[in-house]
Amino acid sequence: MTTPLICPSILASDFAKLGEEVRAITEAGADWVHIDVMDGHFVPNITIGPDVVKALRPHSNLPFDCHLMISPVDSFLEAFRNAGADYISLHPEAGPHLHRSLKYIRQLGAKAGVVLNPATPVEILDWVMDDIDLVLVMSVNPGFGGQSFIDSQLRKIEVIRKKLDAVGHHAILQVDGGVNAQNAHKCVEAGATAMVAGTAVFKGGPDAYAANIKQLKGL
Repeated sequence: MTTPLICPSILASDFAKLGEEVRAITEAGADWVHIDVMDGHFVPNITIGPDVVKALRPHSNLPFDCHLMISPVDSFLEAFRNAGADYISLHPEAGPHLHRSLKYIRQLGAKAGVVLNPATPVEILDWVMDDIDLVLVMSVNPGFGGQSFIDSQLRKIEVIRKKLDAVGHHAILQVDGGVNAQNAHKCVEAGATAMVAGTAVFKGGPDAYAANIKQLKGL
């Protein structure tokens, strides 16, 4: 079984010391830094903008994985890329032209990702396969941290894994929402290659981050 990338979501970190938290997960063995961007419109919460991403960029050399839960999304893509985003993922529902948005992310020099909410059909991927570097399966409804994993999304991960493998596609298959030590192995068995985890990484404070990440990796 492949060891997954672990992408701690700083949504679960101590916002009073974000720079320290990003440095701590970097030193603890995280693979990416996952940044949940919410606008209070597309989802019922407001979190982080490009200025915060820019301020955090000097604190880690890890890829910055920005999940944009904002609508309309297109006008913010350049700002997040300029702020230091390496991966930019968006929801098909967040703009009128998914194909054009993904193309633009790549033109900006970032990797492009598509995010599927629990009720978003996987067939939408069929028409943008050539334009994606990452598929993010939401195993909760987006908007808040600390939610419970929706087990039905394991089946969706399996379907997407088969779809990618059938065409030899090397996109990263990421899972986000309620991921913990109890269900991480199920995500990997279903075909996931990267996992976003908030509470499961940040619980216990900085001294526990390395052990938490190791446990999620199944090591």
